[in-house]
Amino acid sequence: MPKVLIMTHTYQLTGMTCGGCENKVKSNLLALPDVTSVKVSKDTNSATIGMDKHIGLDILQQALGGKDSKYQISPTSHSEVLEETKSWAETYKPILLIFGYVTTISLVVSWQNNAINFMTFMRVFMAGFFLTFSLFKLLNLKAFAESYAMYDLVAKKFSTWGYLYAFIELGLGLSFVLNLSPAIVNWVTLIVMTVSILGVLESVLNKKKIQCACLGAVFNLPMSTVTIVEDAIMIAMSAAMLVLM
Repeated sequence: MPKVLIMTHTYQLTGMTCGGCENKVKSNLLALPDVTSVKVSKDTNSATIGMDKHIGLDILQQALGGKDSKYQISPTSHSEVLEETKSWAETYKPILLIFGYVTTISLVVSWQNNAINFMTFMRVFMAGFFLTFSLFKLLNLKAFAESYAMYDLVAKKFSTWGYLYAFIELGLGLSFVLNLSPAIVNWVTLIVMTVSILGVLESVLNKKKIQCACLGAVFNLPMSTVTIVEDAIMIAMSAAMLVLM
């Protein structure tokens, strides 16, 4: 399928002195993923770049030879901060919507006697979290297991763990809904999520460019600090519930 142009940005691009410079700059920028078109001019020191999604300035500069290159690029007609924020929100839209949805339901259910019952809020939130995330994993269990094995410490050694993990999440979600054996369920949650976050931390710290399997294979979400926060929230809530018990 042909790419659909989403946005076009104009930049100041200094350092081009001849036609050869223009061709080199254009070729380097066109080699970047998600770049659809490039127009450069040494006369106006400008570059107009069409892209499927926003590409950070540091990536563009790296394509031109890095920060010490004679070619230096800077925005002229847009805010990099605003574009990065919009790009981040669009990338993680599925997770943001799920968290907003689950949080809203949890607040409504836990509102008791004109106040929020935090134990109820956390239990309902964790139930919604596990049930929703396990659903997306089960939609294509094989694809999830294969993706999960790319970074999870246990799944790397035992491929069946990826298949079991989706059902463990489902079981935890149902247990929180029914409020079954809260102490045992929270301990299992604490252990499982702690093991899970270790693989995520390793991948993020090593800057591995891999797909996050938190929503199975339905959405192509990159591994990032968002995944760490997601796991950390569940660890914190299960620990808090154990303490409050």
